Amino acid sequence: MTPNSHSCHLWGSGRVSWWVPSPIAALIVALLAVASGCAEGMSADDETTETTTVSTSENFEAGTKTIYTAAAVTLGSGTWNLTDALIGTTSSDVKAGVKSGRIRNSGHLTMGFDRSTGAGTVTIHHASFGSDASGTWGLFASQNRGTSWAQVGTSRTTRSGALATATFTVNLAGTIRFEIRKLDGGANRINIDDIAITNFTGGGGGGGGSGSGVSVHTTLGIPSPASATDPNAFLSVKADYVVSYNSGRKVPNWVSWELNSSYLGSVARQDDFRPDDTLPSTLPQASLADYMNSGFDRGHMCPSADRTLTTTANSQTFYLTNMVPQAGNNNRGPWAVLEDECRAIAQTGKELFIIAGPVFSSKSGMLGSGLSVPDKTFKVIVVLDAVGQGPANVTASTRVIAVMMPNADSQISVTADWRNFRVSVDAIEAVTGDDFLSDVDPAVQAVVEARVDSQ
Repeated sequence: MTPNSHSCHLWGSGRVSWWVPSPIAALIVALLAVASGCAEGMSADDETTETTTVSTSENFEAGTKTIYTAAAVTLGSGTWNLTDALIGTTSSDVKAGVKSGRIRNSGHLTMGFDRSTGAGTVTIHHASFGSDASGTWGLFASQNRGTSWAQVGTSRTTRSGALATATFTVNLAGTIRFEIRKLDGGANRINIDDIAITNFTGGGGGGGGSGSGVSVHTTLGIPSPASATDPNAFLSVKADYVVSYNSGRKVPNWVSWELNSSYLGSVARQDDFRPDDTLPSTLPQASLADYMNSGFDRGHMCPSADRTLTTTANSQTFYLTNMVPQAGNNNRGPWAVLEDECRAIAQTGKELFIIAGPVFSSKSGMLGSGLSVPDKTFKVIVVLDAVGQGPANVTASTRVIAVMMPNADSQISVTADWRNFRVSVDAIEAVTGDDFLSDVDPAVQAVVEARVDSQ
């Protein structure tokens, strides 16, 4: 293990930075919000308890809108745009007070203003209108003033009767606004009431649960430091993975993601390779031209095939910030076979936490307009027994797979067995300076990180 301080700079479109100055620090000491982009990096949990102070609430009591025609309405929290939606006051409207929002068809309730303090959780009360059939709806977020949106967590289902509660864990800082969308497209109507949004407050230090405070995809910890001013260590939190981005090299330092069967479906590979529009324009990025005729693949860190449940999730993996120039024999050979192996393990009901990234040296090459080519690629895979497990469930017997593969066709065969490239986690930490599994008990880390997988 490499004892590092743990800090992170969140850029998930609305971006925040914090710095934890020591390995055992339990206090976030700085928050900085910057720039634009689409909001991603969120997971959802129903019926959770939130102790953070509510900073925005909306109960629809202050506004009036009696028709479904799209219009802006001034409510208690600010201006909202209601499309195919109105403010219901009838006896069939399920509500906490005398009014609630009502949506039909594919309508939506959209904040027309931004919050600058991010969001920890969003709690929404919901029910089917009167005796209408149950309906499906979802929460969406934008951190570029409504230019683009990403769904927060999973879709929810209403039922008639009393208001039910849905709580979404967002954990993003910076500029953010939300939209509630009816997703089933039917004539059945849905009531929405008592929306409550808490501020983002960050998490603890390394070893104290800081990773889970950022995203489910960093549940086992933040592998390396970052700061609010370092353009080479920005942490971009997306819905389906987390990136520490290095704008000097135009590649990620590492990418971290959760993998279990809930992420796997039948969506086709999107192949929409593109620069990452969730990063601020001041951060240099790779371009498609940098890879063209280079002899290197656009090598995914979080694989496309790990995100096949929705088109949005799959498309998100094609940001160039999730890629490094990767030798074809590496990318299409043992690296790809190991990816398949991880998905096969996930399909058995296991919970995997995976971190992948590049390894550089003073002799590393460069493509195009400053795109760095790594000497090797690494991957660390922690296999837990059940979905939902975390740092406390990592024991001395937990399977941890670590590999480093040469990133040159002359040094690796496309038919090579990935098992031939297994190393210890300690070996990867020694060359990257990262501290993997940083939220796991240090005594357990010492055991599992020194061992080379042999299964």
